[in-house]
Amino acid sequence: MNLGNAMGSALNPPDEIPVLDCLIIGGGPGGLTAAIYLRRFHRNIMLIDKGESRLSLIPVSHNYPGFPEGVQGTALLQSLRDQLGRAGGEVTQGEVTSMGRDEKSFYADWTGGRVRAHKVIMATGIVDIGLPTENWRAAVRHGAIRLCPICDGYDVTDRRIAIVCGQDNRVPHARFMRTFSADITLMLPQDAPPLSEEEKTQLREAGVAWLETPALDVSTQDLRTPLVHTADGQQHAFDVLYPMLGENARSRLAAELGAELGDCGDLVVDIHQRTTVDGLYAIGDVVVGINQISVSTGQAAVAATDVHNQLPDCLRCADRDRSGPEQAVHAPQASESTDAFQIG
Repeated sequence: MNLGNAMGSALNPPDEIPVLDCLIIGGGPGGLTAAIYLRRFHRNIMLIDKGESRLSLIPVSHNYPGFPEGVQGTALLQSLRDQLGRAGGEVTQGEVTSMGRDEKSFYADWTGGRVRAHKVIMATGIVDIGLPTENWRAAVRHGAIRLCPICDGYDVTDRRIAIVCGQDNRVPHARFMRTFSADITLMLPQDAPPLSEEEKTQLREAGVAWLETPALDVSTQDLRTPLVHTADGQQHAFDVLYPMLGENARSRLAAELGAELGDCGDLVVDIHQRTTVDGLYAIGDVVVGINQISVSTGQAAVAATDVHNQLPDCLRCADRDRSGPEQAVHAPQASESTDAFQIG
């Protein structure tokens, strides 16, 4: 799908830029799924991605439905890109740096120029907060550092697990990890208040160990064994480390338009994934709620369908040349099943 004429340039000043049906910002599983849906609705879209999907860090996901042997994060992303390509779409590499709105449409400035769209879907994700860690990305890819116990706690059942938590929900986090192992150690970062006696009692009753000395940073042995260095000069080896220090939602673009934010800077949406800014949607980890691949793709289906229903009708021409490129778009065969059509 050629979107060159939708971008601002010296020959195509911003006030003359054609308006897309929808701009999608972020090419993780949510953004790609939304793009697939909208292209299959024959909508004119653009997906801009700067290549920092959290999914790309996951070595193997075993809790995403349909893959009994698990699926590599990078492989799942590529499969979604390939599926988008079959629907006539593509991923445009770049970063959206600012976004605004006027009487005509939304407009977004990015590293390739300016683009306009009637609707925008934010699929920008989050940035995890953790301890300073040697070779952090490599340690995550090798499974020494893990980011989501809901996703992969089962995969480290009965191993030596350390968690690092700040002030919020540290005892509930530790109790949750006892679902997977009897060997759980809670550690606190240097800026966290010490455990109260009540918290220590709760941890003791749950069978959770803890260290009084704050954790400073993390190194790894062969990228597989996390060593947590504490303020007393000691180091502590574990099989797995979960840094549960929160995350920063990539919500700045939406916030600058006036979108309502939750307590952690994530975006508040309704049942259709609409933010409080008319025409602006949000899906995936940037939204208030649980951070899961399956949740992100489900939200993408909801948002994309609502975007399609809110836009003017996209009616097919009765006399369209059936030998044209549009006919190359995959259509279900008789043996394939499709979801029942429902207007959201």
